[in-house]
Amino acid sequence: MPDEGSAARATGEHPGRQNKTVNLALQGGGSHGAFTWGVLDAFLEDGRVDFEGISGTSAGAMNAVVLAHALAKAEVEGVRGHDAREAARAALSRFWDGVGVMGTFMAGLPLPAAQAMASMFTQWFSPSQVNPLGLNPLRQLLEREVDFELLAKHGQIKIFVTATNVRTGRGDTFSGTRLSADAVMASACLPSLFQAVQIEGEHYWDGGFSGNPAIYPLIYETKSCDVVLVQINPVETPYIPGASSQEIMERVNEITFNAPLLAEMRAIEFVRRLLAEGRLDPDRYKNVLLHRVDGGAALAEFGASSKSRADSPFLRRLFDLGRATGQQWLKQHLRDVGVRSSAEHTHRP
Repeated sequence: MPDEGSAARATGEHPGRQNKTVNLALQGGGSHGAFTWGVLDAFLEDGRVDFEGISGTSAGAMNAVVLAHALAKAEVEGVRGHDAREAARAALSRFWDGVGVMGTFMAGLPLPAAQAMASMFTQWFSPSQVNPLGLNPLRQLLEREVDFELLAKHGQIKIFVTATNVRTGRGDTFSGTRLSADAVMASACLPSLFQAVQIEGEHYWDGGFSGNPAIYPLIYETKSCDVVLVQINPVETPYIPGASSQEIMERVNEITFNAPLLAEMRAIEFVRRLLAEGRLDPDRYKNVLLHRVDGGAALAEFGASSKSRADSPFLRRLFDLGRATGQQWLKQHLRDVGVRSSAEHTHRP
């Protein structure tokens, strides 16, 4: 009979190695979510990180449910370890390849012309006028890849998807049995492009307005103290005097979609400081260790307008960039998990 070591090597596992468990916080940002796909691919291939919870918004929510569903399906089918991670890598690839097929098919106009046309329509017409049936091909792609009933019953990873309640302006987090295709599409519902998504009698817009992504569910609903934030919206961008109206609006959107996240990061730092000073009870307050995979800086060269570009070659380029960035993060910061925060400079007041 083969020994445990040879059996483990056959499945890609490493005997005696202790994996590190983290929570993931995945930002939204349109097609730039393909960068996050690359980061997740690097993590899954590496195999040294397990996931307890994932909070995602918009494209981050889609990455979250596709990943978690693939691992849940593998669990049901008796697939473990390396093979389960490979199944998750394949599922993410299928999903984003599907996005690329749609994006390539719709990319008949040169990008500047397409953006100008989209800007004209959104300025003068509401989504209910332009798209009265509320059609969104992403929904069919998502439902083809994710069985939400299976995810609710057998999912080992806790998933939290944030959408913004139009009536109250507050973020609502969907998880467990409330997690559905509607919730994910609501989390990605830009009000200038799509009609609000109705769930349980309420209407929802993009979750980026209220939490991009929300970190608090990971604090209260999981045991792991480590949160790895995959950030694809730049926090800092040089101001260019004489910027065009489009450039101004792009920066306004970046600031708006980062504001809730930065507020949570400041709160986390405040609690960590009080814990270090012995002013809070450590049995009641979690000492969150925050880490960051910085896609904002890596994606800066493409500009905010490229978030609406979804042709296959562009998505693959973002995937490669995210994969390389994820590998570099593992090399530099995996040792920090469970020990210290490696992203302190990102959330100082």
